[in-house]
Amino acid sequence: MSKVSLKSSHIYLANDLVESIFQNIHYAYVKYLKEQKRLLITPVSSQWFVKVYEPTQFLLKERNLKGDRTLAIREILIDNDLSTEDKNLEYEVIAKTNLIKVILS
Repeated sequence: MSKVSLKSSHIYLANDLVESIFQNIHYAYVKYLKEQKRLLITPVSSQWFVKVYEPTQFLLKERNLKGDRTLAIREILIDNDLSTEDKNLEYEVIAKTNLIKVILS
């Protein structure tokens, strides 16, 4: 399984990815960039992200004992007429700014 996937309108993030980006933070800022078809995800500690994107705050919900977490993004999928089909997602991690860019197409 990919480290980032879409399942039941939730973004699933694998534990090792969560630990490296979020550490002990349980909330994420999320912004969908329609023209790029990218979902940006970063910890709520990223103050620069708030100033640049005016994001929405989401709970990073624990999914299993391994520490995988999910973000419920159904509203983003519906509002932007995106597929809700379960699938592995392509992503890029920008370690310097603790940012995950997920491709939603």
